[in-house]
Amino acid sequence: MMLHNRVRRLSAVLAASAVFAFSSPAFSQDVSDAHLKAARAAVTAIHATDPFDNILPQAAAALQQQLIQKNPDMQELISKTINEKAMALASRRADLEKEAALAYAKVFSEKELTDIAAFYNSDSGKKLLDSGPTVTRELVKAADIWQNGLARDLAQQVGETLAAAAKAKAPAAVTDGPAPAADGAQPEAPKN
Repeated sequence: MMLHNRVRRLSAVLAASAVFAFSSPAFSQDVSDAHLKAARAAVTAIHATDPFDNILPQAAAALQQQLIQKNPDMQELISKTINEKAMALASRRADLEKEAALAYAKVFSEKELTDIAAFYNSDSGKKLLDSGPTVTRELVKAADIWQNGLARDLAQQVGETLAAAAKAKAPAAVTDGPAPAADGAQPEAPKN
């Protein structure tokens, strides 16, 4: 859930930055070194790229499993080669950090990024990052209960209103037999 929330948050920011970048192409070229530095600090403080830490290890493990299944006799060479190549590619993690910083710099001012980093480096900000997923789970549970209660009450209230309207529209009850006499006496039963 925590990974999902962070990925969703990063996706939203990246989507917003893409829209902003296309609507203001000159701005994307005007990111100063200080602005980019503030963006990197904010990205680090909010752990924006942490959800992507397992991408390379997972890709390596999947490739290793696939290749060993096809070539079990080469297991040792496959494992050694994949580990070496994965370690060589690990340095490319900096590319993601740079792209994340640029995405944030396109959306937030240097001062906003400095404020974001300051907050998330504070005890309250750290607690929000750590406890946010738990609070979100509890909020989702409460919202589900609330939604179910609203739906139940809405259905009940609408049902009662419709039933009352249907009852008011219904014709007078029809009896099985002749209507009572005008004087209130009951008519005689037919004789055989």
